Amino acid sequence: MAGPLAGIKVLDLSRILAGPWATQVLADYGACVWKIERPGCGDDTRHWGPPYLKDENGRETAESAYYLAANRGKQSVTVDITTEAGQQVIRELAVRADVLVENYKVGGLRKYGLDYASLKQLNPRLVYCSITGFGQDGPLASRPGYDAMIQAMGGLMSITGEPDTLPGGGPQKAGVAVADLMTGMYAVSAVLAALYEREKSGQGQHIDLALLDTQVAWLANQASNYLVGGDVPQRMGTAHPNIVPYQSLRVKDGYILLAVGNDRQFQRCCDVLGDPELAFDDRFSTNARRVQHRLALIPLLEALFVRQTLDYWLTALSGASVPCGPINTLDRVFAEPQIRHREMQFDLPHPSAGKVPMVANPVKFSRTKVAYQQAPPVLGEHTEQVLGELKNQHRDD
Repeated sequence: MAGPLAGIKVLDLSRILAGPWATQVLADYGACVWKIERPGCGDDTRHWGPPYLKDENGRETAESAYYLAANRGKQSVTVDITTEAGQQVIRELAVRADVLVENYKVGGLRKYGLDYASLKQLNPRLVYCSITGFGQDGPLASRPGYDAMIQAMGGLMSITGEPDTLPGGGPQKAGVAVADLMTGMYAVSAVLAALYEREKSGQGQHIDLALLDTQVAWLANQASNYLVGGDVPQRMGTAHPNIVPYQSLRVKDGYILLAVGNDRQFQRCCDVLGDPELAFDDRFSTNARRVQHRLALIPLLEALFVRQTLDYWLTALSGASVPCGPINTLDRVFAEPQIRHREMQFDLPHPSAGKVPMVANPVKFSRTKVAYQQAPPVLGEHTEQVLGELKNQHRDD
């Protein structure tokens, strides 16, 4: 069967990551996505390399790995929206689209007559999603926003990294652009909600989505800890603010990530470690007590863990149903049997490289399967096709 969004048309005026990530998910779900790019240069991320995809002879192509990560399943159409002819093309596509996603600066598309107020007049059913750093209003609305600065302003870096008192301590950003990625995922859910509501009202609407708002929203339990308890959360490395032991611990040949979620698991953990009495120590008998006495417990556990290797502890703890895992490098991630079984890496045919490796969408629908329609397109690959279809539709009209 076709994907769950088969028949939905998406006009993608976004670039970099947050918007393209959202539209790639919509493409995976079966939507037709027209990716509008500047003639001659295209999406900025096409040039964010190395690494670049190599062809079958080992020569670099023009496709950066960064660009490839967020643009599969789309049709690349080069249009110069600064010209009247280009603006007319966008209007004609917007009339036929169900969704438009853009990440221009606030008001940036108004001068071209491509803002929501203008396009709504042509297509009242259009769901128009604007992604900006700070939103459509407020004192910072006119400022550009980039992932790292949003991680900093939105509080994430203040709770990421080791404490200042430890070697390597200080604020850290996440290893991927999580503010962009989460905003893209919020965009997907917002677009789907608006499409669902449109079935009842017959009307589209404008979605105003900000990176900073998103970053604050997904502080989740850390934000709630502050708002309820009043204490400002601090950096704790891999440790959890509300659960102990829930962090990385040194073993004989590296580190293990221990994720003990309740008192029964802690008791089984202590049994495996060979110190069952530790679970009944008054300081450690409940999670609340373990949180209170974290600094006393962790050295005791580390002294037990360093006696054996990572593989030993993974086998022993997993056998006792104690949650734990290795801290894998990416080569080990993609060699992991579970990841391979779930087909989280696959290849798509590519016009200039033969094939391109991709990371799969994690959603598994039982009937309307995720559809990988094509590799990330080369610049302008579908311009003639899409514009030709517009001309044919004009004749039919």
